[in-house]
Amino acid sequence: MMTSTTTPSTHRATFAIGSEPAAKRVVDRLTERFFEGEAAIAAFERPDGRWDVTMHFAEPPDQARVRGLVGDAAGAEVARAVAFDTVEARDWVKAGLEDLVPVRAGRFIVHGRHDRLRVPPNKLGIEIEAALAFGTGHHGTTRGCLLLLDQVLKAHDPRRVLDLGTGTGVLAIAAAKALHGAVLASDIDPASVRAACDNARLNQTGHRVQVIRAAGFAAAPFARCGPFDLVLANILANPLRQLAMPMVRHLAPSALVILSGLLTHQTAGVIAAYRARGLVPLRHLRIEGWSSLLLRNAG
Repeated sequence: MMTSTTTPSTHRATFAIGSEPAAKRVVDRLTERFFEGEAAIAAFERPDGRWDVTMHFAEPPDQARVRGLVGDAAGAEVARAVAFDTVEARDWVKAGLEDLVPVRAGRFIVHGRHDRLRVPPNKLGIEIEAALAFGTGHHGTTRGCLLLLDQVLKAHDPRRVLDLGTGTGVLAIAAAKALHGAVLASDIDPASVRAACDNARLNQTGHRVQVIRAAGFAAAPFARCGPFDLVLANILANPLRQLAMPMVRHLAPSALVILSGLLTHQTAGVIAAYRARGLVPLRHLRIEGWSSLLLRNAG
C-alpha cells in the first residue's frame, strides 16, 4: 500500500555555471566546505550545455556565507547570481500521482497504479509508481528508448537482452513483457537495484528479469548471459563513451544497441566512439532536447 510521503520545507540556493568540469570542481569544493549533513549539493546539465548547481538546506542558510563559498569556488560573478528560495512542504507521492499521466511509446504504456485499468488490451502496460517517477517514460530519454525498442521488436527476436544502468527497470520490464524471455538488468546504485526488482515483481516479470549491482561490465553474469543480441543503455554521454570498448566485447554479431541519456550536442561524440568499435548508427530520435540512438554491431 502506498502511504503519504510529505517532505518538510527545505531552503535552496541555485546558480548556473558553464561546463561539466567547472560544475564538478565547484560541487567538490562546496561539499568540502559544508559540515556533513549541513547541505545536499548536486549539479545537473541543462539542454543548452550549461550546468545548474543546487544546494538544499534543512535550515535557512547564512546567505553571505554561501555567496562567499560560491565565490571562492566559482568566482564573484557566479556568487552574485546565486538565487535563494524555499521549497514548501508537499506530499510528493500525491502530487506525483496527479501529474503522472499514462505515457505511450509504441506498444508500451507506462502508467501509475491509478491508471492500471485504463491500459488497452492490445498494449503492454508497465506500472511504475509516481514515487519512482524518474525513468518511468515521462523523461524523453526513456520514451525514446521504448520507441526504438518497439521498432526493433517488429523486425527482430533477440534472445539475450541486457538493460545496462536499469534505473527503475522500465526498459528491462518492457523487453521481458514483449519477448516473454529473460533479461539481465544492472545498475551501480543499490537503491536502483532494489527499485528495479520491486517493479519487476509488480509487473509479473520478476521471474524473467535478473537485476544485479555492477559497475560497467565487471560482473560474472555478463559473461554468463552474453553475448547479447540487444543492449539497452539509458545512462549519460560520458559513461556511454567509456563503455563502448567493453560493451563490444559482450555483443553478438549483428547485435542491436539502443543508447540514450544524451543531449543533442553530445550525440556526435557518442556515435564516433561506437563507430570506431564497429557499430553502425541506424536511427536517431530527438525528444524534449534528448537523443536516443539505435546502432548495429557490424563487426
